Amino acid sequence: MFQVFAATPEDMGPGDISEHARRAEAMGFDGLQVPDAIHDGLLLAALALAATNTLIVGTGVLVAFPRSPMIVAIASWDLQKMSHGRFELGIGTQVKANIEQRYSSVWHSPVPQLREYMQSLRAIFASFQTGQKLAFEGEYYRFTKLQPFFNPGPIEHPHIPILCGAVGPDMTKMVGAYADGMITHPTNTPPRYIEEVCLPRLAAGRARTGKKEEDFELLLGPLTATGKDEETVAREWEKQRQLLGFLYSTPAYWPSLELFGWEEKGAQLLGLTREGRWADMNDVVTDEMLDQFVPRGTYQEIADVYLERFSTLSNRVTFPMPSDPADDEFAAIAIAQLKGAS
Repeated sequence: MFQVFAATPEDMGPGDISEHARRAEAMGFDGLQVPDAIHDGLLLAALALAATNTLIVGTGVLVAFPRSPMIVAIASWDLQKMSHGRFELGIGTQVKANIEQRYSSVWHSPVPQLREYMQSLRAIFASFQTGQKLAFEGEYYRFTKLQPFFNPGPIEHPHIPILCGAVGPDMTKMVGAYADGMITHPTNTPPRYIEEVCLPRLAAGRARTGKKEEDFELLLGPLTATGKDEETVAREWEKQRQLLGFLYSTPAYWPSLELFGWEEKGAQLLGLTREGRWADMNDVVTDEMLDQFVPRGTYQEIADVYLERFSTLSNRVTFPMPSDPADDEFAAIAIAQLKGAS
């Protein structure tokens, strides 16, 4: 049985997210992942939570380092309170070039900094809930002052799950040790990569701190080509080819290519971006690559495809929302099958 989370397009803004969330809830999704890329993830989460009654809403993933943990803690506390416990905080590091050049923030050592970010969030949450003195002093963050006036006070559901995005070995082990869960990147979601690379790293991390496997959530976020008929599936297949080409032009995402012996593909894609040859990138991403990375099938078929790929790896998956609301009834059948699979 899967817990099924709806995906949200990266370009979806505040004007559309409320209806998107209502559709997801009506279709039977358990949760909704909102991005933090073109629009603010916390704002999108607030609107999605306000528009729904049962849907879990998580950020997938919020870019952490440009935001003070205190700012994120206050927003998360408010979201958890207003939703009666339906908010999950997904955070990640992004890549150095974006942090320094797009956000004009400082890039330190991402693994220990993200660990400390989580620890400081939990210290702040504890102070909010109990009123105890805030006294967190680390290498990257220092929080030692929280006057009663600025403390929002206790809430009914004070545990806010913190899930992290992770790709590299050290980051994945750290997430296994300290986070409540992990959200996979589309480039590290092939079943072989999850089984041979991600799961052993997460287990090694949990062993460091004694965390139990059942206390850790792994949300698998594959790119998926699905639809009501094969013509729609074929169009989605080509969209994922284009997206994978863009993603794999970033060297940080190459480890999964290396697992399959496709190291040269990443270098080719990076070279094309430097030459401005964006239209040629699709030629590098072959059908063989797509077969490994992208589950494919109509709404009548896709639940079985997911079950075959992911049932032994995790009980949480993301699934795309139809671009046309007229197809919601067909997708809802697939969602029900995913939730009822065993």
